[in-house]
Amino acid sequence: MTETERFRELGQQLRVDSVRASSAAGSGHPTSSMSAADLMAVLLEGGYLRWDVDQLTNPANDHLIFSKGHASPLYYSILKAAGIIDDAELSTFRQLGSRLEGHPTPRIPPTDVATGSLGQGLPIAVGIALAGRRLDRIDYRVWCLCGDSEMAEGSMWEAIEHAAFNRLSNLTAIIDVNRLGQTRETMLGWDLDRYRARAEAFGWHAITIDGHDVEAIKSAYDEVLAVTDRPTMIMAKTMKGRGVKAVEDLPGKHGKPLDNPEEAIRELGGERDLRVQLRRPDPAEPHEFAVAGGELPSWDVDEAVATRLAYGEALTALGSIRGDVVALDGEVSNSTHSELFREAHEDRYFEMFIAEQQMVAAAIGLQVRGWVPFASTFAAFLSRAYDFVRMAAISQANLRLAGSHAGVSIGEDGPSQMALEDIASFRAIHGSTVLHPSDANQTAQLVAQLADRPGISFLRLLRGKTTVRTPADEKVIIGGSRTLRDGDSVAIVACGITVDQAVAAAETLADEGIDARVIDAYSIKPIDAETIRAAARDCGAVITVEDHWPEGGLGEAVLEALAETGDRPPVHKLAVRQMPGSGKPEELLRQAGIDAEGIAAAARNLAAG
Repeated sequence: MTETERFRELGQQLRVDSVRASSAAGSGHPTSSMSAADLMAVLLEGGYLRWDVDQLTNPANDHLIFSKGHASPLYYSILKAAGIIDDAELSTFRQLGSRLEGHPTPRIPPTDVATGSLGQGLPIAVGIALAGRRLDRIDYRVWCLCGDSEMAEGSMWEAIEHAAFNRLSNLTAIIDVNRLGQTRETMLGWDLDRYRARAEAFGWHAITIDGHDVEAIKSAYDEVLAVTDRPTMIMAKTMKGRGVKAVEDLPGKHGKPLDNPEEAIRELGGERDLRVQLRRPDPAEPHEFAVAGGELPSWDVDEAVATRLAYGEALTALGSIRGDVVALDGEVSNSTHSELFREAHEDRYFEMFIAEQQMVAAAIGLQVRGWVPFASTFAAFLSRAYDFVRMAAISQANLRLAGSHAGVSIGEDGPSQMALEDIASFRAIHGSTVLHPSDANQTAQLVAQLADRPGISFLRLLRGKTTVRTPADEKVIIGGSRTLRDGDSVAIVACGITVDQAVAAAETLADEGIDARVIDAYSIKPIDAETIRAAARDCGAVITVEDHWPEGGLGEAVLEALAETGDRPPVHKLAVRQMPGSGKPEELLRQAGIDAEGIAAAARNLAAG
């Protein structure tokens, strides 16, 4: 059998197996898989994809990202052809308990990340390519199969711009231009010239081919290997449902198994059992960064320090202690103070500019390779990347996201810059950690602990200075809290900027004979439920106070901790309840009723009741 014949036969096998898997499941996307089968067949059989199938975690392995994750039948058919799964497992596609989920996830190695929410795979591929070029310093390649429909996503163009800016010649995007979306033709259809012009305008090397001409595909991949100064985009004209007349290039067939799979398999030439011997990569080990060592910073009690500054200093120190720590920022590093890390560890700092989706995606890509990313921007702007955060949890990714300038306490910049829903949104992420330290010493200790914390972590930081109340030698732990004042009249549970206000309110109340217990709940998820329950039991009433909307924040975390307690006392939630405007921080805190005066007034009412 000639090389060309092997390419064609493997392509047909990938189509047949895509049809078989979807038919067995009674659902799936066989037609979207069939269009890209030839592209993947040549990638495998031609030796372009380098995988050590006996060691799928080999650091020198190439990476294959299916940005069009709905083409999972094709992906799993590739794994079967490579001998990573067998035919019996292929038949479990989409079944309860199967590793072969409807869209790929890391449950099935060597899958790096979960895809399926379109527009995510290519941005994450940029992160992996950055890791290869600047951190691992290994010559692995990142191949990313994209759908033409997802080229409408803005995140794809953030990725395309960043890949070109960083000259990621180790990244290849393969665009499966099959023309048909879920409901209609895409905006560009088969206009490959316009696709090419756009790619070239962004600084990519661009190739247009017939995506079913295996010799043209091979020639394109050979061309990819010769490009050393920029990423390459291959625009391949294909047909959805290629090879089966009942579905080929027809609308209305998206996301549906074929009506007559047996006939379709016959039309494709029947079942095959070809095995591909993938090319193994040359041995290589990731680069390790030398570190000088040192200690975390600390501050004296009663100093006034912004937690965002403490973040920058702590992260910089951590970078001197650990060579695997890296930092990213969304072009506000002089506000988040991640610039301190950049100045000390420039080779481990990534400027992502005003592209929050790409920033989070790059962090996901970096952690795929075992690096420990901390990504920072204004907390409000992380909402633009929320889908990436949501999908990162499905990817079992370990991310540390730092959001500064949260709440009305930022002052004059106004509500567009005030994160007031961030705690709620991050609490809703599966397995997440949500922290809101009130002082610099807490911040430094929590930053260090987050480096080893699995899952998605969010560290909420403040623009303004707060009083250091935590002694430098006092242990601060995720899931803990600090009781700043003891009392049994009412419990005030605060976090972040409202801790100073709660202490001031308690001092005022003490002069009036009201003994308030003040708890600094710096860990919101997980919350220190034992301390909260004890305070509720001892004090008989609880006030929560937060610079956040009332929905989903500290107050609801406290209510959740008290939900199963008997004789639950009244809980009064102080939060921002009206849309704020510009003003001085103290004015806005007072307007929202979350300053010392507002807290004291609420406590008096509860104590009187």
